[in-house]
Amino acid sequence: MSTPQPPMPQAAPTWQAAPGPSHPGYTSPIPVVTTHLGHAIASEWTKIKSVRSTMWTLGVFVLLVIGVGLGAAALVAANTDPGGLEGENPLSFGFFGLLLGSICVITLGVLTTASEYGTGMIRTTMVACPSRGRVLAAKAIVFFVVAFVVTLVSAVVVALADVALLDEARDPTGGEWLKGTVGVSLYIALLGLLSLIIGSIIRHSAGAITIMIGLLLAPLVIALFMFAQSLEGLREALFEYSIPNQLSVFYANSLSESGPSGWDPLWIALGVTAAAFAGAYALLEKRDV
Repeated sequence: MSTPQPPMPQAAPTWQAAPGPSHPGYTSPIPVVTTHLGHAIASEWTKIKSVRSTMWTLGVFVLLVIGVGLGAAALVAANTDPGGLEGENPLSFGFFGLLLGSICVITLGVLTTASEYGTGMIRTTMVACPSRGRVLAAKAIVFFVVAFVVTLVSAVVVALADVALLDEARDPTGGEWLKGTVGVSLYIALLGLLSLIIGSIIRHSAGAITIMIGLLLAPLVIALFMFAQSLEGLREALFEYSIPNQLSVFYANSLSESGPSGWDPLWIALGVTAAAFAGAYALLEKRDV
């Protein structure tokens, strides 16, 4: 009877046979690039320009700003007696279109962030760019620039057309031109940026849009129904700091005799947006995606 032979030891796989690279001297043809904020901005720009909702929302915004602004000026010009517009600032009729159009900017701002959470695409975004703060900053920069440029172009078109339509009104000063075009465009862009940040905090499109529209309209509507004498102070504060009143300040046509004036609404919007951005950044670093 033969004695069983002990099993032969198996050779180690080739990739485990020796330490070090399998192909010494090999260099990958794919370049290794250190990512930075510019790459995140390019990514967010690709997203925002390739989504159909962006074009539709901005298209409706432009139609509202230009259509309502020109319609209001034409209606006033057709129904005002000669000399009735003397001393009137023709730029102020752009207020109505911008107030309605701000709802479109709010909606687009919320969708820029909240829609990714709704579809789950935010996970892919964070895998591609693990720096969460960089992602939020890139979204904010791209959206702010887009909102500002579109608003500025629309506001300038309305301003030029209204000045031509209301030829009996006085010529706006240089400061009024600056506030009625650049100033109001910065304010609308900041309002949209605040909406983007709220969308990042809430992570729900419908909820964030509801909050922002409430912030836009609720203070003024609530103040209209405050008849009690004891609530006079609160009523005045709601009037003065409501978004419609702050928007009208850029046309020197405030709904209240006191409150913000000059460039105050822009600084208020900037401070609120910066505080909200800091809060959104802190939450983004702590929460899961």
